[in-house]
Amino acid sequence: MVEIGSFIKLQRTKQGMTLEDLSQGIVSLSYLSKIENLKTEASSEIIQMLCTRLGIQIDNSMENEIKEKSKEWYSMLFEVNDKEEIVRTYEELQALLDRNLFDDLMLFEIHKVRYHLVLGEYEKALEKINELNKVSSTFDMEQNYYWFKFRGNYNSVIGDNFKQAMTMYKHAEEKLQQLQLGELEVADLQYVIAITHSKLRNTLESIEYANKALGVFMKQYNFMRCAQCHIILGISYRRIRMHDKAIKNYNLAKHLGELNKDKQIIQLTNQNLGYLYSTTGKTEEAIKYYTDVVDDEEVHLNERMAAITSLIKEYYNISNIEKTKEMIVRALELIDLAKDNINYKLYDYMIHTYSHAINDEHEQFKSLVTDKFIPYLKKHKDYSNLVVYSNMLGSHFEKLGRYKESVKYYKLANLTYEELISL
Repeated sequence: MVEIGSFIKLQRTKQGMTLEDLSQGIVSLSYLSKIENLKTEASSEIIQMLCTRLGIQIDNSMENEIKEKSKEWYSMLFEVNDKEEIVRTYEELQALLDRNLFDDLMLFEIHKVRYHLVLGEYEKALEKINELNKVSSTFDMEQNYYWFKFRGNYNSVIGDNFKQAMTMYKHAEEKLQQLQLGELEVADLQYVIAITHSKLRNTLESIEYANKALGVFMKQYNFMRCAQCHIILGISYRRIRMHDKAIKNYNLAKHLGELNKDKQIIQLTNQNLGYLYSTTGKTEEAIKYYTDVVDDEEVHLNERMAAITSLIKEYYNISNIEKTKEMIVRALELIDLAKDNINYKLYDYMIHTYSHAINDEHEQFKSLVTDKFIPYLKKHKDYSNLVVYSNMLGSHFEKLGRYKESVKYYKLANLTYEELISL
C-alpha cells in the first residue's frame, strides 16, 4: 500500500494530532515523519498500531465493495446527477472508509474537492484543497491528474482566477498524456479547457478544444455533453461575428436539450440566443428569448437572474420605462431567493443601478456605480460589464452637464473595450 504514509499524515492533521501524539510509544518522531513522507516503508505491525491510534481499521475483506462504490461515486461527479443520490452514495462510502483502509483512499480524498464543488460548498472545497496540499508532494501520476483538474474546477467555479484555472488544467493535460483513463475523461478535460479559454476570450483555442471534445462525445452518443460543446462553439462564433455559425450551434444545442427534455440546456441556449440578438440590435428577438428563461421556474436561479437583469437592460435601452420597472420588481422578488448565489452581489448591483437611473435618484445612482459597482467589476475583471456600466455612467453625467466626469467614464469604457478585444 504505497500511499499509506500520505493517508496517515492526512488523517493525523485532520484529527489535530501532532507527530508526537501519534508516534508516542510506537515509533520515533523522525521515523513517523519518514513514513508519512514515503521515505520508508514501515512494517505491517507499525502501520496497524498507527491506524488503531487514528481509529482506522485495516480490513481487506471490504476492498472490492469499496472499489466498486468508489467508481460509482466518481462517475456521479463526472456527469450532472441527482445531488441527493451523490450525497447518499458519498455517506455510504465514507462510512465504509471510516472503518477500513484500502489502496485508493487518497484518490477518494482528492475527489472530495469535486464533491464539494458539485454541491456548491465552495469553502469546504477550499478547506479540502488546503488540507491535501500538505501531502500533495507524495501524489502519484493519477492522483496528480485529478488534483490539478479539480483545483482548476475550483478556480473556474468561483470565477476568481481563470488564468490560474488554465494553469491547473494544463498541468492535468500533461499528466493525462501519461495515463490510460479513457477517451471520455480526455474529452471532459478538453471541454473544461474550452470553457476556460472562452472565459479568457481565447476564442480560437476555445473552438479548437470544444471541437476535440465534441468529436468524442458524438462518438459516445453523449448528447448532453455534445449540447454543452455546441453552446461553447456558439459563444465563440458570436465573438468573432460569425453569427450564422453561432445560431447553428445554439440551435443544435437546443435541439439536443429538447430531445433529452433538459430544461437547463434549453434555457442556457435561449439566454445565449438572447445575448446574440441583443448585440446585433434585434431587441424584440432578444426579449423573447430572455423572457422564456425568466418564466421557466424549473431553471436554476442563476440563469433566471441572468435573464431578468438582461431584460431590465433591454427595456431600459429602448426607453420602455414601464416594462423596466416591471422587470425590476420581478428581479427583486427573485434575488431574495438568491442570497447564497455566487453572483448575488453582481445581480444586486445591476438591479439597483437601473432602479436609481429610472427613478432619477442621481446621488444614489452615482454613489452606487462609482463607489461600489465599478470597483467590483474591476476587481473581478468583468470587462464586458465594465464597458456597459462605464458608458452608462458617462451618459448619466453628460445629461447632467457634468462633462469632465462624463469624459472620465467614457474614457474608462473605451480603454476597457480595447483591453477586452485584445484579450
